[in-house]
Amino acid sequence: MSYAIFRAKGEQFRAEKGRMIRIPFMEVDPGTKLTFDEVLLSATEETVKTGTPLVKGAKVSAEVLDHVQGDKLYVFKFKRRKNYRKKTGHRQKYTEIMITDVKV
Repeated sequence: MSYAIFRAKGEQFRAEKGRMIRIPFMEVDPGTKLTFDEVLLSATEETVKTGTPLVKGAKVSAEVLDHVQGDKLYVFKFKRRKNYRKKTGHRQKYTEIMITDVKV
């Protein structure tokens, strides 16, 4: 089984063929094919190649499945004895992709 560690939107992800990954939100339509060229590490069953900083010729191909939102996080601020309370929530947006090919 070959895999690769690639960088997308400032974060690193492990890619294996057929695996679904959530990456930070990208403005692309579902069904779009993506190619990630920033491969930091690639590995097969026999060898491991690390880049300095990138592995030459390595690519990760993927297809956009959907756009989803993560779980809601609550932020609560208060100041004691001042009658100040503030409750806000946040839901991070993600793009779900399916890895179609890992070229090492």
